[in-house]
Amino acid sequence: MKLAVITGFLGKTKDRFHEYNKDLDLDAKFGLLAGIPGYSGVEVVYPYETPPADQLVSLLTKHGLSIAAINVNVKGEPEFRNGGLTSTDPAVRAKAVRFLKEAKDYALAVGADKVTCCPLGDGYEFSFQYDYAAAWRNLVDAFAEAAAYKPQMPLFVEYKPSETRGTCFVNSAAKTVCLIRDAGTKGLGVTLDFGHSIYGGENPAESVALVHGSGIPLYIHINDNDGKWDWDYFCGTKHFLEYVEFIWQLRRVGYDGWFTSDTSPTRWDVAGTFEANARLSAKIERLLDNVGVEELTALVNRGDYLATWKFIESRIFGLGE
Repeated sequence: MKLAVITGFLGKTKDRFHEYNKDLDLDAKFGLLAGIPGYSGVEVVYPYETPPADQLVSLLTKHGLSIAAINVNVKGEPEFRNGGLTSTDPAVRAKAVRFLKEAKDYALAVGADKVTCCPLGDGYEFSFQYDYAAAWRNLVDAFAEAAAYKPQMPLFVEYKPSETRGTCFVNSAAKTVCLIRDAGTKGLGVTLDFGHSIYGGENPAESVALVHGSGIPLYIHINDNDGKWDWDYFCGTKHFLEYVEFIWQLRRVGYDGWFTSDTSPTRWDVAGTFEANARLSAKIERLLDNVGVEELTALVNRGDYLATWKFIESRIFGLGE
């Protein structure tokens, strides 16, 4: 399992009421991550955490890290408050698409193999607020144009039910698949965030199967929450069995990409939080090695859930007679 971190979570973060942890520059963030067992990759945010390409490459080399992805932010600019890719202003949409293209240029310059984007500013709050069909066409056109630009650099679309909008237009695995199919352009993938899937009412393992079955590449973010909001807790704290099934399903479809922690330490030690993600994920991998993915798959396919549950009790939970 290749583990990475979205570097924004390694420094100071804040919610509506509090600030957490220290404000670190990128060098210090990389240094902190390099000392956490299990991690070898970073996901950095364009254009806010991206120094000139040669400087980033130098920092990566210094700390022995690789790039998991360049995450392009199309929500932070003042013009994007009412949507970037779906704005009713063509100039604003053009700026958002330009960000996607520039992120691809940057990714190529630093040796990344993907760009990912979560269009959180694109959505709505109220009835009669948007022309949904027009917004969808704008999304499709924007991602099609960005995907066609330097297609050797794939662009992954991350969905989320809400935030910063009350409802995001790209809010489920199924809708993201529809978006990519409507774009009709190769070079698009799905960033599947475990927590976004959970609080969107999905089963993340089923979402993996859906996206993979659609022939669309996957990129994975890991975390957990209570199903009510995207709290970005560390893995397994709320949905342990679902996380085991998630990793099992990713193994079944042959996923060999990054598992990037989209996890917010807030009240907990930064290094300890990410080490917990790595530790639990590694233990689950060893557990699946020991119980046998094929044996578990055969049980599932047999259709006797009482037998499957007994297997889960003894072989996954480790509960004796």
